[in-house]
Amino acid sequence: MNKYLLEIGTEELPYKFINSGIVQLKNAFEKLLKDNEIVFSSIKSFSTPRRLTLIIEGFEEKQPDIIKTIKGPVLNIAYDENGNLTKAGLGFAKKNGVDETALYKEDNYVYAKVEQKGKSIKDILQENVEKIVLKMQGPYFMRWADLDVKFQRPIRWVVSLLNNDELKIKIADIESSRYSRGHRFKSDRVEIQNPDTYEQDLYNANVVVDFEKRKQIIINDSKKEAAKINAEVYFDENLLEEVTNLCEWPVPVVCGFDEKYLDIPEKVTVTVMAVHQRYFPMYRDGKLLNNFITITNYIGTNFENIKAGNERVVVARLDDAIFFFNEDTKIPFENYVEKLKGITFQKGMGSMYDKTQRIIKLSEYLAQKTNAPLDTIKRTALLCKADLVTSLVFEFTELQGFIGSDYAFNAGEKTEVVQGIKEHYYPLGADSELASGIEGQIVGIADKIDTIVAVFAEGKKPTGSADPLGVRRATLGIIKTVIQKSLDIDLQELIKKSIELMPVEIADKNALYSDVKMFFEQRLNIYYTEKYRHDVVDACISGENVLSDLKDFADRVEFVSEKIQSAEFAKLNEAANRVIRIVKDYKSEQLPVDTLFNCPQEKQLWTCTSSIDIEKLNYKEIYEQLSKIISTIDEFFEKVLVMDKDEKVKQNRLNLLYILKRKFDKIADFSKLVI
Repeated sequence: MNKYLLEIGTEELPYKFINSGIVQLKNAFEKLLKDNEIVFSSIKSFSTPRRLTLIIEGFEEKQPDIIKTIKGPVLNIAYDENGNLTKAGLGFAKKNGVDETALYKEDNYVYAKVEQKGKSIKDILQENVEKIVLKMQGPYFMRWADLDVKFQRPIRWVVSLLNNDELKIKIADIESSRYSRGHRFKSDRVEIQNPDTYEQDLYNANVVVDFEKRKQIIINDSKKEAAKINAEVYFDENLLEEVTNLCEWPVPVVCGFDEKYLDIPEKVTVTVMAVHQRYFPMYRDGKLLNNFITITNYIGTNFENIKAGNERVVVARLDDAIFFFNEDTKIPFENYVEKLKGITFQKGMGSMYDKTQRIIKLSEYLAQKTNAPLDTIKRTALLCKADLVTSLVFEFTELQGFIGSDYAFNAGEKTEVVQGIKEHYYPLGADSELASGIEGQIVGIADKIDTIVAVFAEGKKPTGSADPLGVRRATLGIIKTVIQKSLDIDLQELIKKSIELMPVEIADKNALYSDVKMFFEQRLNIYYTEKYRHDVVDACISGENVLSDLKDFADRVEFVSEKIQSAEFAKLNEAANRVIRIVKDYKSEQLPVDTLFNCPQEKQLWTCTSSIDIEKLNYKEIYEQLSKIISTIDEFFEKVLVMDKDEKVKQNRLNLLYILKRKFDKIADFSKLVI
């Protein structure tokens, strides 16, 4: 079985690039092989901070030979009146390297069959490897030395092996060889025998090239070290991935600090360890310990200096945290609200104090609409941004909300308020948890809608990759909270309310409202098409007032998705589209007049249509009622000519069908469904 190994050796890569870089490489080589009709069994990937590696397995040594049929000019151009080849015909034969006698005629054209020899995998790789590598993308790509090409970090070596032999390639000014590099403190040259020995050859040089194996070593060895002091290690998945991409030979070391540092809020201590220093916190019986694990990229057994250095660094950071905590708690937490006047929210939109006042008003509005507890919601809204002016949050910005929650607890605020201050920032990411308490849900929605409208009012709506103040995430956070927490909130009215509270003069409020509304609908569409069919989501989102009742939208998407495969739904869809094709853009508020009906089918359809009360029935009941009158709709179209010569009769029939269409619209826009 043929195997090809490519290793790109570099200076230490940013940990955030490594995973995306290896995915880019793998996808590019898969495309190269498929485009060249090279069948392969698998592509394995390996990565460390200093290398990106692929091993391609199970491919043929060359492309298959193929015979291509090539179409030439029409016969009267390829041959003259005597049946001899013209210059055009001769040129076609010469161009394709075939003998004149091999040409043949078919369907008034001349054709040639050309045998195309398959290219060898060696040629394909040598022609394309450098192109693939230098087409990779990522943030902060750089040029190095006097080269014009860019890469994330300078390339220092390249290994290129086809089975047991070198396959010479060149990337930038680096020529490939069979020599890799081991651990920085172990070996500068590691000979790779062949792709099969790659992992072991580097393991012997203290490099674990498999990301998953390295990650599992960190987990297993850390647990063993923790067990020695009867403790458990907390592994945050993001931190674990980061640390795995920072080392080639992971060795855990247990360190510690004075217990006095456990007196500050746990979130602060954990943040100092995990976020700032990349340490794994340790617990016993659910209680944070004054111990942590650091992962070293070290060969040896003497860890005293490593341990002392890490303890010295973390203690310095924790000393800062204790100082800030003590300074912050010298004054009542509520006093920080007034200090928000000194922080600008965004240019033209006032201070964070002004934003807080808008959040209070929006929260009151939402509390009244949802019958939520007004006192705790107003209190949460008042204090939700107060920690932004504390010294601790200034030093550890990622702790906003968490610090406010702790300070509110220390100040004796109600449990609901304490929880709401922390949770009003939720969800913190695309897949993060939502606020569990109504205070966090309501105040969070108020905060987010104010930010979204302010950004749009300033003309800074998201474009491309730019997203001022995380507007996309804020929009999705509102949508998910309203739907998943079953909140009866009319987002269209909320947008209008937020626009009214903006501190700037808005020239065209209707245009601003339309822009924000459209943006919400786009995010709603993107969010739901991750799980449901695109046409179903489009059909259910088409209504003008979809944001008024997101729960209804979510239920309809689920309902249509379940029903769409049934024969009954197919019949209903056909009936709906017969109606839609006739009325199209037609709109009318007039009811049909009985005296203008001159066919029994008209009267029958109107009787059935008028009996379906869309104001009282839900979409499921409307679906059932419409399903019962499919035959009546079919009979109407078979017996009645809608576009009658009599203008009044025609108008009357269009009015009838438009009203019927509105019944279908309560379920979905059937014209957008693909059945």
